[in-house]
Amino acid sequence: MGSNFLRFISLRANRRPDRNHLQSRDGKEGFLASGKLYQDSPMKIIWKRGFIRLVLVAGIIWGLLILTALLFHAWSCQSSIAFFSALCNKSSVIYGAIQSLGLVTPPHRCSIPVADDPNKIVIPKRGSPEKYVQSLSYIMEDVTATNESQSPPLFGGHITWKQRDDSFKVKPNMKVHCGFIRNGGAEMVQRDIKYVKKCRFVVASGIFDGYDTPHQPSNISARSQKLFCFLMVVDEVSLEFIKKNVTVREDNEGGEWVGIWRLILLKHPPYDEPRRNGKVPKILTHRLFLQAQYSIWIDGKMELIVDPLLLLDRYLWREKNTFAIAQHKHHRNVYEEADANKRRKRYARPLIDLHMKIYRYEGMEPWNPQKSTPSDIPEGAVIIREHTALSNLFSCLWFNEVHLFTPRDQLSFGYVVYRLGGLFKIFMFPNCEYNSIFILHNHTREHSSKVEWVKSLDEFKKDKTGGLKESRGGLGLWTPYPGNLDSVVLPPVKRTSKAG
Repeated sequence: MGSNFLRFISLRANRRPDRNHLQSRDGKEGFLASGKLYQDSPMKIIWKRGFIRLVLVAGIIWGLLILTALLFHAWSCQSSIAFFSALCNKSSVIYGAIQSLGLVTPPHRCSIPVADDPNKIVIPKRGSPEKYVQSLSYIMEDVTATNESQSPPLFGGHITWKQRDDSFKVKPNMKVHCGFIRNGGAEMVQRDIKYVKKCRFVVASGIFDGYDTPHQPSNISARSQKLFCFLMVVDEVSLEFIKKNVTVREDNEGGEWVGIWRLILLKHPPYDEPRRNGKVPKILTHRLFLQAQYSIWIDGKMELIVDPLLLLDRYLWREKNTFAIAQHKHHRNVYEEADANKRRKRYARPLIDLHMKIYRYEGMEPWNPQKSTPSDIPEGAVIIREHTALSNLFSCLWFNEVHLFTPRDQLSFGYVVYRLGGLFKIFMFPNCEYNSIFILHNHTREHSSKVEWVKSLDEFKKDKTGGLKESRGGLGLWTPYPGNLDSVVLPPVKRTSKAG
C-alpha cells in the first residue's frame, strides 16, 4: 500500500511539469495554441539584435568619421601643400581641442640669448643718437574740401598722394600725418592721460571689439614690475566684455586694473574695422604714450613669458638697435603674403590686389637675398622699439599705409622699409625666438567682417547700403591713383609655403 502510494506521488510529480508546460502553451484562451508565439518571438529577437548591432556599427562609423576629420584638420594645419594649409583655421575650437590632445606639432621654439638676471642689466643713460631726423612733428588738422563742403575729420587724415610721396623724403625737420587728427576719434580719458605721463618704459597690448580677455605676464622680475607700465588699450565694447568675464579692480584715482594690466580706454573708435582699430596702439604706441622712451608691443591674445627688461637688452641695447621685429614664419615675399591673405579671406581680394598693384607700380620688388633685410614680411604681434625720431617716423609712415590701404599691416611693412632707402635699420630676429617670447591663446570668438568675403569690385557697386565699404579707412583704394595701374602685372606666386 505504501509503495503504491509513493509510486503515485512520483508519477504525479513527473507529470506536473508537463501539465504546467501544457498550461503555459495552451492557456490564455488558446492564444498560444494558435501558434502565433512560435512565429513572432524569433522575429522579434532577431529584430532587436539587428537593431542593437546597427546602432553599434553606426556609432563606430560616426566615431571613425570624427576621428578622421580631426586627424585631417591636424594634418592640414601642418601640411606643406598650400591648398590644404589654407583650409586650416588655427583659432577654431576644433584646432584648440586637437592641440590639447597633442595631435598638433607645437611651434618651433629656440632659446633666446638673454641675460641671466634682470637685476644686472645696465640701462643706457642716453638714448640712441639721431642721425637723419632731429625734429619730427605731426599734422593735427584735417582740412579737405569735397564739392566745396567739408568732409568729417578722419583719424588718419585725408592724405593726398603728394603728401604721401613727400613723407618718404627724409629730412632733418619733418612734419607728417601720424593719426590722432583732432576730432577724429580714439580719445583717451583724462585719468589715463595723467597716468601714462609717468611711463618711460611700456609693455603695451590691446583688445578691441571683445575678442580677448587680458592674459597675465609671467616671469616678470620685481625690478621690471616697478620699471614698466603694463598698459592694455581697450575700446568701450571690450571694457564691458572684460568686466563681465574677469575681475576688474579700481584704484583710488578711478584707474581700472586686471592683474598687472592697467586698462587704457580709447573712446570713439576711429575705424569701422576692429582689426584696423587695433593698429592704433600697436603701430602708434609713441603717439599714445608720449613720454615713453622704450616700448614692447604684444598682441592681446598672447601671454608674455619673458622679462621685458631682458628683451630690451637682447634686441635693442646689446647691438644698438632701435627697432626689432620677428621674421614671418613662412613668407619673405610681400606678393606671396598677399596671395596667402586672399586665400585665407583676411580682406577683400580685389582690394588686396589693388594694394599690391600700387606697390608694384611704385617699384616694390619681390624679396631676394640682395635686399637689406632678411625678409619683407614680419610677424607683427611682437614689436620692440626705442622711440627715436627716425623710429617714430617709420611707425607713422607704416600706419599711414595701413590707414590708406588694407588693414593687413604685414603687407605695408616691407614697402615702408623700401621707400626709406635703407636709412632705417631694423633688426629682424629669427621666428623660433619669437615663439619663445609668449604663449598663444585663442580668441574668445571669430573675427567677422563682410569686407573679408568680397570677391569682386562689382559687389561693392551692387551694395546700395554702403555696408561693404569702409567709410573711414582704406580711402586710398577708392581715391583715383595718379598712375596707370591697368598695365601693372603682379609678379607670379609659386605658393611654395603654407598659407598661414
